[in-house]
Amino acid sequence: MQRSKLGLDFDKVNYAKGVSRKIADNVQEFVEGYTTVAVERTLCRLLGIDGVDNNEVPLPNVVVDEIKDKGVLNQGVMYFLGNAVIEAGLNPQQAAEKIAAGELDITQLPSHSVEEAHEALKPYINDCIDKIKARKAKRDNYIQTIGEGPKPYLYVIVATGNIYEDVVQAEAAARQGADIIAVIRTTGQSLLDYVPYGATTEGFGGTVATQENFRIMRTHLDKIGEEEGRYIRLCNYCSGLCMPEIAAMGALEGLDVMLNDALYGILFRDINMQRTLVDQYFSRVLNGFAGVIINTGEDNYLTTADAFDEAHTVLASDFINEQLALIADLPEEQMGLGHAFEMEPGLENGFLYELAQAQMTREIFPKAPLKYMPPTKFMTGNIFKGNVQDALFNQISIWTGQGIQLLGMLTEAIHTPFMSDRYLSLENAKYIFNNMKNIGDEVEFKEDGIIRKRAQKILADSIELLEKIEKEGMFTALEKGIFADIKRPKNGGKGLDGVVEKGSNYFNPFVALMKKN
Repeated sequence: MQRSKLGLDFDKVNYAKGVSRKIADNVQEFVEGYTTVAVERTLCRLLGIDGVDNNEVPLPNVVVDEIKDKGVLNQGVMYFLGNAVIEAGLNPQQAAEKIAAGELDITQLPSHSVEEAHEALKPYINDCIDKIKARKAKRDNYIQTIGEGPKPYLYVIVATGNIYEDVVQAEAAARQGADIIAVIRTTGQSLLDYVPYGATTEGFGGTVATQENFRIMRTHLDKIGEEEGRYIRLCNYCSGLCMPEIAAMGALEGLDVMLNDALYGILFRDINMQRTLVDQYFSRVLNGFAGVIINTGEDNYLTTADAFDEAHTVLASDFINEQLALIADLPEEQMGLGHAFEMEPGLENGFLYELAQAQMTREIFPKAPLKYMPPTKFMTGNIFKGNVQDALFNQISIWTGQGIQLLGMLTEAIHTPFMSDRYLSLENAKYIFNNMKNIGDEVEFKEDGIIRKRAQKILADSIELLEKIEKEGMFTALEKGIFADIKRPKNGGKGLDGVVEKGSNYFNPFVALMKKN
């Protein structure tokens, strides 16, 4: 039986997980009946469709827009592509190219049964499954042979806008000790309803997420990892309006970590909740199958709501996200559930409260490689104070056994940090992690003390909130602004017109195949 240093009642934890499962099951009941343009474009990519037309429109968009414009999106792209294989003797890529050239109306071909269409696509389906398996096996082999850094993984960002400059920055970070390189996406990409094509050099605030950019960075990190003698993980973002598409690209190109959270998109990007929850399910099936660790975005709640008062909303969201991930067969070992060190620095005993919350999250989700976010909201131009804030954050991480440590940067409140600033952040973390390595094994928490009371109160408050959400339903709860003090309408936001109820010919065999494996 699990022992709690905080005196947590695990019957209450299990109850909270049970309530969260009911919430997640209610969401999944909706999800099962619908598809989206992003899901259908993802299926095109999984069948091998790639490239752009003469107007630089990605071919997956061309194909899906064709059946959407003809009013038959609900039947699904798999059905029509299977028909094209049977009737026109075309593989999916050839069919897409003919649609783009105006030489094929895929919706007007003689109809065959769903079973026949499925059978015609099996070679392309199996080829995709084999490619993703091979990519996962390559990662596993690296880890088994050259190894990787210890947890907490040291996670840093590169964000130049130019993929080739990102490679230079990533190499420097890896050689300085980083375990995960996150390539930040260009500003606003989450709101694009297509994935740009090819290598890019002109992002703003980050670099465009494309399959070619993924391939370039993965190739270079593998080379650096071989030289350094440890595997370097690559992170990007499969969130926004192309969530499952980017998950598919990452699975094919060997990404290791993906920011993957519908709630983040709903709250902070005003993406329609119906659209993104359907997209999230397929993206998590893909990530689970590919061995990709997902990161969720609960830490962002505390940038708009008070970190002390609203800590229970973070835990409640973690509970729900865990259950939504389990429904997609994503293992607990791949759930980088999010939380953050974001309390106002002048708060008396703030360190104790932060310690309580981090230990609580670790105990409640013992198998998850938790994603711990650094102080950002209250960082100032005083770089010395900022470095101390980051040091306290690092202390809590090693103390409580976090999995993924997003390093704070001492100058981030002033400008985009220099490579030298990143070096100082890595040095800070490595020094603390080494000197305090086993502190969590040595220190117990006072019974009925501040730390235990704080954790127990947050758990109790989160259960109360979960019961309220279960009673009202997830969609209504989001409309009322339960998370982050932000209200979103069920029938508003971006991307709603890309959601459609599944028709009688609809099939998506990848879900069953990937969950089976």
